Amino acid sequence: MTCPLGAGATPDADAPERAHTDFSRDLSYGDYLHLDELRAAHQPVTDAHDEHLFIAVHHVSEVWLSLIVRELQAAMKLLEAGITDAPLKMLTRVVRAQEQLTNAWEVLKTMTPADYLQFRHAFGQASGFQSQGYRMVEFLLGNRRPTMLRPHAHRPDLHSPLQDALHGPSVYDLTLKLLHARGLDVPAEVLDRDLTAKPTLNEAVLQAWLTVYRDPETYWDLYELAEKLLDVEDNFRRWRFNHLTTVERTIGFKPGSGGTSGVGYLRGALDTVLFPELWEVRTRL
Repeated sequence: MTCPLGAGATPDADAPERAHTDFSRDLSYGDYLHLDELRAAHQPVTDAHDEHLFIAVHHVSEVWLSLIVRELQAAMKLLEAGITDAPLKMLTRVVRAQEQLTNAWEVLKTMTPADYLQFRHAFGQASGFQSQGYRMVEFLLGNRRPTMLRPHAHRPDLHSPLQDALHGPSVYDLTLKLLHARGLDVPAEVLDRDLTAKPTLNEAVLQAWLTVYRDPETYWDLYELAEKLLDVEDNFRRWRFNHLTTVERTIGFKPGSGGTSGVGYLRGALDTVLFPELWEVRTRL
C-alpha cells in the first residue's frame, strides 16, 4: 500500500501523524493520571445498570471536593499572612468547582426511584453523610459540629485533619481578623470565640462590614473578598438545595442510608448561614 504522503514525505505541521506515539519509555496520559487505578476503583456490588452512574457521580464529586479543600486551605494560609489578592483567584476556583458539583446532581437525577431500588440495599449504611471531603469543606467554611467527627473515628488519617479544622479558624474567621488588622472594630469576643460554635450575627461585625460597603474604594480588597465569600456560600446553598431535591425525587421521605431522616435532615441544613453579617449588610445599607 502506498503511503498517502509519498516516500520520505514529512507530515504537515498540523497532521496527527506528528504526535508522539511511542510510550515504551515515556510517561503516557494514562500513566500520568493513573487511569488503571481510577477505573479499578469503580466497582459496583450489583448488576444494576444505574449503580455505575451512582458511583461515577460520587467519585467525580469527591475529586472536586478534594480540589475545593486544597484551594480553601491555600487561600486561608495567605489570608492569615494578610494577603488578599491571590486568595481571590483561589476562591474563584472554588466557586467554579462548586458549579461542577452542583451540576453533578442533574446527571444523577436521570436515575429514577425504581432504578435506585435495584441496588440501594447493597451498600448498607454507606452514605454521603460520611464524606470526609464534604465535611472538611463545611469545617473550613465555619459550619462545625464535633459530632460530625464520629463517622471517621475508625480512620485516624481522616479524623485527625478534621479535628484540626474543627479547632482552627475558618476562612471567615481569618477574614474578620483582617478587618481588625485594618483598624475596623471587630470585638474580642468574636476574635477569641469558640471556633466550634455555630456562626451567629454580631452587630459590631455588621457595622464593620457596613463601613467597608459604604466606602468600597478605601477598602476595595476587603470588599472584593466579602463578595467572593458570598459567591462561595451562594453556591454552597445551591448545592445543598439540589441535593435535597435529588434525594426527595429519588427516595421521597424515606430515611437516608446513613441513618439520618433523609429529606428532613437536608431541609434543616438549608437554614445554615455561614457568613451572617455579609447577608445582613444588604438589608442595612
